[in-house]
Amino acid sequence: MSRGRRVAKIAGGGLGAAAGLSITAFAGLAGVMWGEGKLAKRRIPISTDAPPTSDGTIWAAPGVSAARPPIHIALAGDSTAAGYGAHRPRDTPAAQFAIGISEVARRPVRITNVAVVGAESKDLPPQIDRLLAHPPELVMIMIGANDVTELTKPSVAVPHLELAVRRLRAAGAQVVVGTCPDLGTVRPIAQPLRAWVRRLSRQMAMAQTVAVVQAGGTTVSLGDLLGPIFASRLEMFAEDRFHPSAAGYAEACRAMLPSALDALGLRTRARSASPFTTRRSKTVEKAAAQAAAHPGSEVRPTDDRPVTAIRADGTWARLRRRRPRRPMPVLTEAATAVEPR
Repeated sequence: MSRGRRVAKIAGGGLGAAAGLSITAFAGLAGVMWGEGKLAKRRIPISTDAPPTSDGTIWAAPGVSAARPPIHIALAGDSTAAGYGAHRPRDTPAAQFAIGISEVARRPVRITNVAVVGAESKDLPPQIDRLLAHPPELVMIMIGANDVTELTKPSVAVPHLELAVRRLRAAGAQVVVGTCPDLGTVRPIAQPLRAWVRRLSRQMAMAQTVAVVQAGGTTVSLGDLLGPIFASRLEMFAEDRFHPSAAGYAEACRAMLPSALDALGLRTRARSASPFTTRRSKTVEKAAAQAAAHPGSEVRPTDDRPVTAIRADGTWARLRRRRPRRPMPVLTEAATAVEPR
């Protein structure tokens, strides 16, 4: 199904949720949302071009010897992980992650990218099967947007993500998940449909956070971090005004890179940058709710629980709003694409 058709489907779902309104109010809202869905359908073109290839490539930051053994990372998920909207391999999120990690580790980074344009959470199992044939050290997953546009409930979509994280962790891979982005920033979608899409996106992100942390992975909330930036800067979108551009992917990678480096054991010396993050652990449900409402929040599992905690069971998490104490690595034209050996 094309992006436009999916947006039109969301409009229909929003009308169902508004059924409790008065007949007059419902009729008016129905007309508005139906019209907005149709307009968005015409404005958002169908995804046809394949994203630049990043699977199987090796990248080295400036000054890094290509002779050193590479770190193996992987990306899985949907068009965001695949890099749809970028025009060059070096502009894909996979390459940007690889170069940023290479700059800190001073080693090349090899990429396996199994992400598929249009993928939903239910499509993760075959992607994970491929990764488990040669488990990477770190897997970055971006998924959830297509579940929202297909009106798939979190209770149906998220178990697929949780199982994927559990399988990867059992194989020894570290996992960092960029939770569902805020689709309410998509320009062709107008109000009130935009507010309804934003609500669905946040609900999906919260459910994803709880499941991923319970499975032993780490999450980074992308929606609220990128939302204000994307809403105010049109260059963050690709030509279809739905997918991120190279600049948009750079923002997403900048948000997730500190967590990726920590997962690999590469200290970022990042600190908490918001008063709502404390040294105390929280229940994963509370951490998920706060992460969905604050930009760039990282949630990871912890064995520490407050001495005064009433609950003794369940999963506990550590919540941080990441801000590096030094500039994080960014993609540079001097980075080298190394042919796989």
